[in-house]
Amino acid sequence: MTEPAAFPMPRSCPFDPPADLAEFAAGEPIARVRIWDGSTPWLITRHDDVRAVLADRRFSSDGNRPGFPSQSPVSKFRRERSRGSFLSMDDPEHARYRRMLVGEFTVRRIEGLRPLIVESVTDLLAAMASGPKPVDLITAFALPLPSLVICHLLGVPYADHEFFQDRSREMLNATGDPAEALRAGKDLGQYLHTLIKAKEAEPGDDLLSRLVDSRLRTEELTSREVTSMAMLLLIAGHETTANQFGLGVAALLRNPEQAAQLRDATDPDVVNGAVEELLRLLTITHFGRRRVAVEDVEVRGTLIRAGNGVIAAADIANRDPDVFADPDRFDPTRKPNRHVAFGFGVHQCLGQPLARLELQIAFPALLRRFPDLRLAVDFDEIAYRDKLPIYGPKALPITW
Repeated sequence: MTEPAAFPMPRSCPFDPPADLAEFAAGEPIARVRIWDGSTPWLITRHDDVRAVLADRRFSSDGNRPGFPSQSPVSKFRRERSRGSFLSMDDPEHARYRRMLVGEFTVRRIEGLRPLIVESVTDLLAAMASGPKPVDLITAFALPLPSLVICHLLGVPYADHEFFQDRSREMLNATGDPAEALRAGKDLGQYLHTLIKAKEAEPGDDLLSRLVDSRLRTEELTSREVTSMAMLLLIAGHETTANQFGLGVAALLRNPEQAAQLRDATDPDVVNGAVEELLRLLTITHFGRRRVAVEDVEVRGTLIRAGNGVIAAADIANRDPDVFADPDRFDPTRKPNRHVAFGFGVHQCLGQPLARLELQIAFPALLRRFPDLRLAVDFDEIAYRDKLPIYGPKALPITW
């Protein structure tokens, strides 16, 4: 019997899924793999199978169920010692929390943030232009932009960004000290709890104030539940978009003709299509969506028993040739583009309209403001967050 391959697998190119993962998708699209704790969950690699698993409620998101394939010792340690966000819950509990937030992230409501995003982008680019070169794009632009926007949306003081960014990084550090990750979560939770108490006394025009007014005062939610929701939104609202943007810029600078397509596009549909392609090709949730079967389920002729863990690999599913013609090609006119970069099913990313709008504004603005944009180091000098659940460059030194 063949020993299961280790997962996650190493990359040979920072902009492509691991070659071994592609081989699985081509030859053995559902196979056992071995993860950090020695367990052997099923790896799902084809697009339609990934969507089927993520849409099937017989696969649970509850990380405390036996057999759930935790991403790392840190994530397992934190989950066992603290109640996770509603992302790690199943319906009806998950649906109850999600319904309270879905109205805040409609396309129409997020479109109302366009002036704020445009202004933030303009100001950050102006600051870059007037400052010294080279500059780290991550710290100067990619991280501040989504942080400013999510702070505005939630009602979190941006002045505290260094604190919450530091605590978020420690919570997500899969190779760090599990006890320190737990402390980081408690620190951030206490900070948000104090902020929520202040909003009870003096509410503002922001999402957290609305949760306090409509859910906390009516006792539909406890203070702890509001704090947990705030933590999820704050972390997801800046970490994901910052890494997607940084990785996208690195890939565009590696492929100048693609950068030119996006920079020179006058049709919003082309800009939007380019963003969708960057989301598809550069799927930053590279450790897969984790589930555990709660009953026996057959997927592509393979019987997955109750209690078996499952890893739905969105990054290689987004390169499935049965769904995406010439899947490794950047094509801003690709339609339809049914990628699963934001997940699928009931747990599909709530904040995707916001992420899309930020990226649609930021990519062309950066490339047009600095038409001679280039890396200030060799490509092979860029270090990436290979060990973290959200992938991207650690730093991106640029000049023009």
